[in-house]
Amino acid sequence: MSFVVGLTGGIGSGKSVAADEFARLGATVVDTDLIAHELTAKNGLAVKEIRQLFGEKAISPDGAMDRKRMREHVFAHPDEKKKLEALLHPMIRAEAARRIQSAAGPYVVYVVPLLVESGDPRRGVDRVLVVDAPEAAQLERVRSRSRLAEGEVRAILAAQATREARRAAADDVIDNGGSLDALRKQVAALHRKYLQFAKP
Repeated sequence: MSFVVGLTGGIGSGKSVAADEFARLGATVVDTDLIAHELTAKNGLAVKEIRQLFGEKAISPDGAMDRKRMREHVFAHPDEKKKLEALLHPMIRAEAARRIQSAAGPYVVYVVPLLVESGDPRRGVDRVLVVDAPEAAQLERVRSRSRLAEGEVRAILAAQATREARRAAADDVIDNGGSLDALRKQVAALHRKYLQFAKP
C-alpha cells in the first residue's frame, strides 16, 4: 500500500504548483479536481446523471457540464450543491482510490482542495500537507487566472475553512507567500522526508 500525503489549501494558495513540483520529483499525483473535470467533461461518466438531476441548463453546448452556470447555481442554492456533491463525491473517491492503488511512484500526493472541510481530513491519508498563502495573494492569483470578480473570490474564500483551521489540521505546511523558488525548496525538503516515510 502506498504512503499517501493529503495535499490541501485554499483557492489560489498554490496547490497545483506544489503538486506539479512533487510530480517532477517522482511522486504520483492524484488530483481530485482533475478527476472531477474528467467526470464532468464531454462523455464523462457523470454527465448523464447531471443532466437528469439538473436538466439541460446544466450542460453546455459542447456536451460537458456547464461549470460556470453550475457554480453560480449551487452557490445560490445550498440544497442543489448537496445534490451535486452526493453524485460526484463517491465517483471521485472511487476513481482516486483506483489511481492510488495502482500508483507507480514512491509515494502518492493526493490533492483534495476541501480535505479539512470534509470533517475527517485523515481518512485515507498518512499525512496532511497544507499549502498556505496570505489572503491577498490568494485573491490576486485567482482573479488573474479566472477573471472572477473580487466579490466572487471572497465568497469562495469565505465558504472554505480558515487558514488557521487548515494549519491546525496539518502535519506539514508549505508557506507559499513568496517566490516559486522558495516553494520549490520547501517541496524538495518534504520530498526527501516523504521518501524516508515511504520506505517499507
